Amino acid sequence: MAEEKPTFDYHEETHGEKLTRKSKESPFMIIGLSSLVAAVGYGAYKFKHRGAMSTSVFLMQFRVISQGAVVGALTAGMAYTLYNNHFNKPKSNEH
Repeated sequence: MAEEKPTFDYHEETHGEKLTRKSKESPFMIIGLSSLVAAVGYGAYKFKHRGAMSTSVFLMQFRVISQGAVVGALTAGMAYTLYNNHFNKPKSNEH
């Protein structure tokens, strides 16, 4: 008797499917991206009202703020994962 080979359903992920999968795997990535979008929106709004500040100085400050928002969200995600993996483990009854 010949063995049947298993069939696999391979398909290319769309961008929406990939974003959904990644958001389930690491929700803090989505929070970091959202904070980046919020920082960009805020920066675009404040660009109109920057006063006498030069454009290059404004953009440098804006870059630091947006990077800080994303790094902060990723750090919070790492701390959350560390807490869940090492400190929030269910107690086992092994002696």
